[in-house]
Amino acid sequence: MDAREMKIRAAAAALSYVEDGMRLGIGTGSTADEFVRLLAERVANGMSVVGVPTSERTARLCVELDVPLMSLDELPELDLTIDGADEVDGQLRLIKGGGGALLREKIVASASSRMIVIADETKVVETLGAFKLPIEVNPFGMVATRIAIEKLAAKLGLSGAIEPRRSGDGIFTTDGGHYILDASFGRIPDAEALASALNAIPGVVEHGLFINMASIAIIAGPAGARTLKADN
Repeated sequence: MDAREMKIRAAAAALSYVEDGMRLGIGTGSTADEFVRLLAERVANGMSVVGVPTSERTARLCVELDVPLMSLDELPELDLTIDGADEVDGQLRLIKGGGGALLREKIVASASSRMIVIADETKVVETLGAFKLPIEVNPFGMVATRIAIEKLAAKLGLSGAIEPRRSGDGIFTTDGGHYILDASFGRIPDAEALASALNAIPGVVEHGLFINMASIAIIAGPAGARTLKADN
């Protein structure tokens, strides 16, 4: 089974949690794309849902496939968000933001009663940090913000390069007009401490540590899809 087949399997399992009439947060990334495609089939067959996309990319795919959308301002309280993850540990702490949509993803997930993560087995880790941690920052004073993050990391015993994400010949810009610094920490022993400290740095808009947000994770592998809960 290739990677896409596993993503489809996870997305299909998540679809069983979607009920008629739901207000859905719809995530961003390759696994979330597979969920949108499967959801569109249900909508075409009569299911009534309204989605709030977490990125312009997801919005375009939903429009293309005729999945009804509203903005979060129009629909500020959601029943369920289904989104992918770049890493997930045994306590359902996540690293997200590889697709550059972490701010909107976190806002949408926070507005939802529940969040379900869909991923393949390669995303499951014992300790977060092998995937570069995305940190969304304001373009103004980005160098000063990066220095502050480096000093914070050193205090927490973290090391590794912290570099602006690139796109072509320039710096990658998010849908909200921000930049992303990718932190190659390798291992984050205390994700809660890092998340709290990053929130206190002026210039940091948001970070890719999603803690106490996901209620379950659906993990697909060659043997099928399994469900993780925070107490597993």
